Amino acid sequence: MTLLPSPLRRRVQAGFTLIELMVVLVIIGVLAALIVPNVLERADEARVTAARTDINNLMQALKLYRLDNQRYPTAEQGLQALLVKPTTPPIPPNWRPYLDKLPNDPWGNPYQYLNPGIKGEVDVMSFGPSGKPGGEGKDAEIGSWQ
Repeated sequence: MTLLPSPLRRRVQAGFTLIELMVVLVIIGVLAALIVPNVLERADEARVTAARTDINNLMQALKLYRLDNQRYPTAEQGLQALLVKPTTPPIPPNWRPYLDKLPNDPWGNPYQYLNPGIKGEVDVMSFGPSGKPGGEGKDAEIGSWQ
């Protein structure tokens, strides 16, 4: 059995150099800087799409309510009238449950219901990520009129 000379043995046992590790870390950092913003934008887009889908479902339930009862729920009765028969006038004559549960918007806030609506006969909307009326860009309201 022959032993390798001391410098050769050290070279076989050596790992990565500091420069090699730094190059790999820089490459990973550049890739992360390019990819992470795109992934975060997709999450925001997904929330907006989910809010629009919920609003469309609520509007369909409201239209069924109107077909059965000749009117939309009042602002006082609100969207809760789609789950529980209203006890305040006008009492709907042909009420039935229109939803299993009322969803919250993707930001955890309840959907807003206006009767009469501002943009239509009735409006259903989410205030978006800000949770407050108004807003522009990513904080804009998402409504049944869109």
